[in-house]
Amino acid sequence: MIADSPAALPSQQKVYDVVLKQAALVEKLGKLEKFPAIPVTNRDLLEEAYTRCGEICAEYAKTFYLGTLLMTPERRKAIWAIYVWCRRTDELVDGPNAAHITPTALDRWEQRLEDLFVGRPFDMLDGALADTVSKYPVDIQPFRDMIEGMRLDLVKSRYKNFDELYLYCYYVAGTVGLMSVPVMGIAPESNASVESVYNAGLALGIANQLTNILRDVGEDAGRGRVYLPQDELAKFGLSDEDIFAGKVTNKWRAFMKDQITRARKFFKEAELGVMELDKDSRWPVWASLLLYQQILDSIEANDYDNFKRRAYVGKWKKLVSLPSAYVRAISPDVSRLVPMS
Repeated sequence: MIADSPAALPSQQKVYDVVLKQAALVEKLGKLEKFPAIPVTNRDLLEEAYTRCGEICAEYAKTFYLGTLLMTPERRKAIWAIYVWCRRTDELVDGPNAAHITPTALDRWEQRLEDLFVGRPFDMLDGALADTVSKYPVDIQPFRDMIEGMRLDLVKSRYKNFDELYLYCYYVAGTVGLMSVPVMGIAPESNASVESVYNAGLALGIANQLTNILRDVGEDAGRGRVYLPQDELAKFGLSDEDIFAGKVTNKWRAFMKDQITRARKFFKEAELGVMELDKDSRWPVWASLLLYQQILDSIEANDYDNFKRRAYVGKWKKLVSLPSAYVRAISPDVSRLVPMS
């Protein structure tokens, strides 16, 4: 959905303003034009930091990591640094110490973010990100917004409508697209507007998070959380009580079909922008597109039982998807390929 269309939701317009700001920054500074790097007194330590970021990415996001290996070394390291910062941020509210995290702790984390953006990293991993943001036209706002998403997780466990849920999905996942596109780069031969490419990156993050939500309904319910639009549940004759009961009914199947359809629309929007990225950066993005859509397929294969059965993509399917993602990444005309469901 185009954010400035008459049907745009208030949250979409708010996010669209962030997209415009990032697009303007890139257009002002040039596509992937490098800035003067922040002086590093210990280059070996910085390389060690990037290596550690790569190891963390390989451990927790193996398929994505393999996709990054086709990127240029500088871009690859930068994407690893962004991934690690996002993971550390998410771990604050979903990790082993989540029960002890307070708004004050998130405030301190945000101050660390502000410091690293001006070249004052707190630790080695922050140093890798500080180096990255000094080289690429990355705006700080998506990083701040991701922390805002973590704040929501501390205080909010219900979402009245899709407008509220969309903003949450942007905070915790759509932001990743806006962080990454400046590093991945736009293909020199692309005729697409910078804004449209950022919109596609945003759409992929939204689609991935909607998929996570649908996959984790049962797990979230066990923690007293319902990341589903309350008004849409009511439209299908459902309520929180039905989710906590964990019973797959025809009403639930109909509701899930509707939710999956929406997630796939965001994936389709994301696909439009992938081929506008620099050719060396497309593989990990296509891998993410393929794998997350297979999670939706798995939910359907499980007869929409996301209460007791966790939809997942097996290791063999993940391996098989990598060559498919690679073919899409190098194809000059992805529309000629077999359509994805």
